[in-house]
Amino acid sequence: MSPFFTIKKSKNFMRHFILVLCTLLILTACGGAEVPIPQLRGELPIKVSNNNPASTAYNYYGLHESIDRQELREYTGVDPVRTEWCAAFVNSVLHESGIEGSESVSDVPLMARSFLFWGEQVVKEDIQPGDIVVFPRGNQGWQGHVGFYLQTHMKDNIEYYLILGGNQSNKVSIEMYRASKALDIRRRKK
Repeated sequence: MSPFFTIKKSKNFMRHFILVLCTLLILTACGGAEVPIPQLRGELPIKVSNNNPASTAYNYYGLHESIDRQELREYTGVDPVRTEWCAAFVNSVLHESGIEGSESVSDVPLMARSFLFWGEQVVKEDIQPGDIVVFPRGNQGWQGHVGFYLQTHMKDNIEYYLILGGNQSNKVSIEMYRASKALDIRRRKK
């Protein structure tokens, strides 16, 4: 077997590779000003250093909680089908990056809002790729969502954050969230 196939991470690597290649060709032809949200794992759509947690998180881009259940379970320590796993994913990425997670500041590190006490607060004017953003989710005050900030986009005169995170449409993905909904922005303490 060729070395090319020995590095594959998914069962459908060639299909993904061809789709990414076609997508890049189409996007190059379109030449839009916004950074495209990739459909499949490839190169991170923004430039960050290799030691940025967002770069680490992107290694898991596209993993689905049902299809890749075992891999996500081993990585996060929770069953992604039975557990809200966004905070477990962020904590696992931080640990892989050599950074303490929210367990260092909270007795409930699997709750997204545990990150409200992690690191140091960042004002939105200073937000940078890899910062952690906490959002509300659901109807209860304890519910939330957490992920890594990548970039700000304006759409219909509304400011959105591109967030790379787990448990977004049941997978590790990049999605747009209204910036005004962010509960807090956090960054690793120096």
